[in-house]
Amino acid sequence: MELRDIEIFLTLAEELHFGRTAERLRITHARVSQVIKQQERKIGAELFYRTSRSVRLTPIGEQLRDDLRPVYRELHESVRRASLAAEGKTGVLRIGMIPSFAYDLRPFWDAFRALHPQWGLQIRHNLFIEPFKPLRSGSIDALISWFPVEEPDLVAGPVIWTEPRALMVAADHELVERGSASLEALAHYGVCGPSITLPDYWEDVAVPFSTPKGRTVTRTAPITTWDEMATLIADGQVVQPVHWHAIRYNARPDIAYLPLRDARPISWGLVWRSDAETPAIRALAQVFRDLGALTYD
Repeated sequence: MELRDIEIFLTLAEELHFGRTAERLRITHARVSQVIKQQERKIGAELFYRTSRSVRLTPIGEQLRDDLRPVYRELHESVRRASLAAEGKTGVLRIGMIPSFAYDLRPFWDAFRALHPQWGLQIRHNLFIEPFKPLRSGSIDALISWFPVEEPDLVAGPVIWTEPRALMVAADHELVERGSASLEALAHYGVCGPSITLPDYWEDVAVPFSTPKGRTVTRTAPITTWDEMATLIADGQVVQPVHWHAIRYNARPDIAYLPLRDARPISWGLVWRSDAETPAIRALAQVFRDLGALTYD
């Protein structure tokens, strides 16, 4: 079994969803299915139970997952250590980004790299679905997340960015003529919701469960990715409160963004596992503290 095929199997064993596995590995759904079928033919047994609604491991699949995980981690780590040694580095710090504004954080990245050349720095996309899972699994070392983060096993570090909120609507939506919107519109038009359960306190900051007047905000469309959400909004099925940087990084001709005049600004910060804090994480947190949080201009 090739290293890439092992990665596909282990990712599917974690996600239990062909679409999310394909998106995470940046391959096609068909490629994931093809690899799993090839593995099952070689082994002579099914590795996953599949229905139209769910994917789960068979007992043989569970055994293979448990056997392959440490092998894959060690192989991956060996290659990584060799690569870093070739560059004269002693380690690498992997940062997951839920937001899209990694470019605006370049002063922080540049400062870290200049002050600490012994460590590499890698920036990775992190889905807002199961946001803390890559952190807990060790796939990333730290995460840029909206605040607050109140998880007992995670450390909420310095705030790095604060920005206003906007309402994402179809370009021809009736609200566009008004030039701005209120949070009360969420109860009237409905919003997207996550396809799985998120921590209530964390979801409520991004998409409130009720308006300032106490009206319930109904989540009418479960979504997994930003593109799914944008498609529903462009079609006029829902509206969605989003972070202001979306206007810059997610411009589309069929989407409009309206200022949310009664929404509080949202802050983003650095998060890491309390039991996996390293000198590199502390150094990056100090860089953020020394340079100070950015605000939307």
